[in-house]
Amino acid sequence: MRLLVLGGTEFVGRAVVEAALARGWEVTVFHRGRHQAPPGARTLHGDRTAPGGLTALAEDGGAWDAVVDTWSAAPRAVQDTARLLRGRAGRYVYVSSCSVYAWAPPAGYGEDAPLVEGASPGAGQSDYARDKRGGELAAVEGFGADDSVLVRAGLILGPYENVGRLPWWLTRMARGGPVLAPGPRELPLQYVDVRDLAEWILGAAERGLSGPYNLISPRGHATTGTLLEACARVTGGTAELRWTEPGVILAAGIEPWVELPVWVPPGSDLHDALHGADVSRALTAGLRCRPVEETVADTWSWLCALGGVAPQRTDRTRNGLDPEVEAKVLAAGPGS
Repeated sequence: MRLLVLGGTEFVGRAVVEAALARGWEVTVFHRGRHQAPPGARTLHGDRTAPGGLTALAEDGGAWDAVVDTWSAAPRAVQDTARLLRGRAGRYVYVSSCSVYAWAPPAGYGEDAPLVEGASPGAGQSDYARDKRGGELAAVEGFGADDSVLVRAGLILGPYENVGRLPWWLTRMARGGPVLAPGPRELPLQYVDVRDLAEWILGAAERGLSGPYNLISPRGHATTGTLLEACARVTGGTAELRWTEPGVILAAGIEPWVELPVWVPPGSDLHDALHGADVSRALTAGLRCRPVEETVADTWSWLCALGGVAPQRTDRTRNGLDPEVEAKVLAAGPGS
């Protein structure tokens, strides 16, 4: 298989490139040159946001069995690329997001749930949900419904994470001492290891799949407890988890998802949207999810190799709880 990855040097794109190279595929990476592509990949440089930014791709003349695009800003960048590659690639795989569903999707929502309105394939950058939906529309416009795959990913964790969710928890556990653990411990989570996401994407391209897929683990594949306890173990076991009721956390003004990454209170619209998707279509199409302990351990190994400081995307909110706020809530007494 010949694969073109647009991006391919960070997080999801990098995982896709590494997985494809491991399969023996011929991989071309088109990127801005800010980071090194994985060894073994052929590289082309260009900036999709700049005038003439696709020149290297246009002049290359290559052809591919599939294209993987992780773009998350102005949809017109996807539109321009899809139009350029039409006739030169067999399938366009666009890594989208479950954020494209109209708010608030009910627990159990599938790929046929209502979608956010106001998105356009030729639009400039607006907000994340409309940008991703616009990217979907651009991919389908360029390649048609039968030759495009819309990968609606949920929470993505694992090595190379540059958003600061799992790395924040690992860093916090490594400091040790009492840790504010948001309850309930058995709260079901949904996420996908970036490597499992990459393998599914390659399988989809190989088998000629098309259409939208919610790409995230089955509900309850992990819980808040199994995730945080794995973090505590792998970092040395000096952290003491203090399970705290959601009401106590919210009353303290702590923002779910952002200040306590991954966690959102049970029974909320956020929990239904972020941890309540129906993923039966993706499972039938071959999605396999590794144990949470493996995701945590491998992410910690990667983080340690970087000296304990994870990369951080500048266009994403920095996650994590202020130590003083955490200490104040813990000092107030047991919450559960």
